[in-house]
Amino acid sequence: MKIKHEASERHVLTITVDNEAGILAKIAGLFTARGYNIDSLTVADITENHAVSRITIVTHGPPAVIDQIHAQLDRLVPVHKVVDLTESGAHVERELALVKVKGTGDARVEALRLAEVFRASVIDTTTSSFIFELTGAPDKIDRFVSLMRELGLVEVGRTGVVGMMRGAEAA
Repeated sequence: MKIKHEASERHVLTITVDNEAGILAKIAGLFTARGYNIDSLTVADITENHAVSRITIVTHGPPAVIDQIHAQLDRLVPVHKVVDLTESGAHVERELALVKVKGTGDARVEALRLAEVFRASVIDTTTSSFIFELTGAPDKIDRFVSLMRELGLVEVGRTGVVGMMRGAEAA
């Protein structure tokens, strides 16, 4: 008997929900109960009256699993809309990271040089460390963190992906 392994694809899902206690736990529980992994999760209130929130989830799975996730999210009562940005077309993704790097001498100079190349801002500094703020696509942040590892990376904090469809229409 041969086991068929389907290729796993990365998907960015945006979910518009009622801003009520427990909704995030329901959605996370849906993923947990079925053994799906959440790679990134962000949540924010998006209306003036604080009635609606937008959840952005990055996950991986074969197409059938992604379809199942989409269908199950659509069935939850407080969910207004589920959009798979990956399937919907051209979209923008951004993430914010704080990156702490220690170093003196040449390593310190190189960290500053690389930060300039990546358009990272120095938001805190001591004589032996920096905290950089960096925004951009997740792969840009991954590259910056990888380079900083060689120079004295101490700590990284990341917000998770936020995504939006390109163009004048709402997703």
